[in-house]
Amino acid sequence: MEVKPGSAAETSKSSSPATRVPASASPARGRPGLVLMVMCAGMFLVLLDVTVVNVAVPSITAGLRTSTAGVQWVVDGYTVTLASLLLAGGAAGDRIGHRRVVAAGLAIFGAASAGCALAPTPGLLVAARAAQGVGAALLLPGSIAAIADAYPERAAQARALGVWAAVSSLALPAGPLLGGLIVSSAGWRAVFWINPPVAAVCLAGVLAWVRASGPRRPRRRLDVAGVGLATVCLAATVYAVISASGSAAVAIVAAGLAAASAAGLIVTERRVAEPLLPPALFTRPAFRAVTASALIMNLTSNGLLFLLTRYLQSILGRSALTAGLMLLPLFAPLAVTSPLAGRLTARYGPRPVMRAGAAIAAAGQLCLLLVAPATGYPRLVPALLGVGFGVGLFTAPVVAAAMRAVPPERSGLASGINNTARQAGTALGVAIFGAIAGSPAHAGHFITTLRWLGIAAAIGWLLVVALVIRLRRSPDLGGN
Repeated sequence: MEVKPGSAAETSKSSSPATRVPASASPARGRPGLVLMVMCAGMFLVLLDVTVVNVAVPSITAGLRTSTAGVQWVVDGYTVTLASLLLAGGAAGDRIGHRRVVAAGLAIFGAASAGCALAPTPGLLVAARAAQGVGAALLLPGSIAAIADAYPERAAQARALGVWAAVSSLALPAGPLLGGLIVSSAGWRAVFWINPPVAAVCLAGVLAWVRASGPRRPRRRLDVAGVGLATVCLAATVYAVISASGSAAVAIVAAGLAAASAAGLIVTERRVAEPLLPPALFTRPAFRAVTASALIMNLTSNGLLFLLTRYLQSILGRSALTAGLMLLPLFAPLAVTSPLAGRLTARYGPRPVMRAGAAIAAAGQLCLLLVAPATGYPRLVPALLGVGFGVGLFTAPVVAAAMRAVPPERSGLASGINNTARQAGTALGVAIFGAIAGSPAHAGHFITTLRWLGIAAAIGWLLVVALVIRLRRSPDLGGN
């Protein structure tokens, strides 16, 4: 039921959930389990595509005859678009309803996946991957906000987010296995054909079970300037990093564009009446901390993943399927520990769980020092297990902390900012780790760089521990 800009009586009626949603509709609070199920399925699809593509990178490189920089854009074309538009996706859900936005995201993602499967050139593949990012940017923040709406009580919400994190994390071990099997048997294009039918099923579930609600906030103009500047800033930053090893002049120009757009974004967001990225949110210490922590988490873990898939296939000579099996010690702990993290967060608050997860991930990254050209796979396992368990513990509480740090009506924007930081971290991690390590054809340099990057990633995680410790007894994060 639409809210009419009329009398006070109309406004009062429209504020009631019973008035907004007829008895014949499918209220989210009446069937929270079904809402949780379909939101988890949609996120599984989006995250599955990330890991499937990582395993398919060597096959795509050979099949389309592209360079290391070109194949980095196959990954980053998706993550840059996703990160840049997540804020708009979260804000759009708050304004016009998360059900509509999630449904649109699923439709776009499915259609773009078909475009990826049919792409005849690297440029068209990158363009289709960017279109996938648009769909994912609508889906991701809306899914978290819909779960938060279905589970308004904090303890139940933390448990539900733990389930969401666990199911989403299953995409990480499923991606290498399924991707490796498909690439080995049917080629890399087939990995994209699995998305359209799954997206169609999820879309039907959204239309059937997720509540059709009106806007949570008054309708207003979208901050187009903010979206544009954020997109240019992130894309230019990633381009500068990727191109640094090739043309220093191009990298300098791209870095200058990134700096200029970042400055313009700061000025714009302070001046517009309804900013896409409200500066007031970042006056909250807890929100600043969890946003920075989310970026570091994905930068280190996904940068590592990009290198490891190339290490296993190009240096150790393993097939795509075997490489996927070898990555299980990294991905399986995510699915095991995420539900536990949700329960611990519900009981103790996000802060102590975040601190423990960050410390374990730091130890795992330091274990990369064990890797050497002659050691092979066994010495890689401790690093995989440490990072897997650490990130598994960290994911659910960092999402819960972001949701708690803002008013309930800004839940879509909060999840959008949190996931923007995570996806920006992924894009930057792939760009930075890939640019520094270079081609795996130079095995000695590649492995030496992998070890030094492990040290740098561990330092990043220890910085996260310090950020969380500084927020003693924060009313937003909770815990001791």
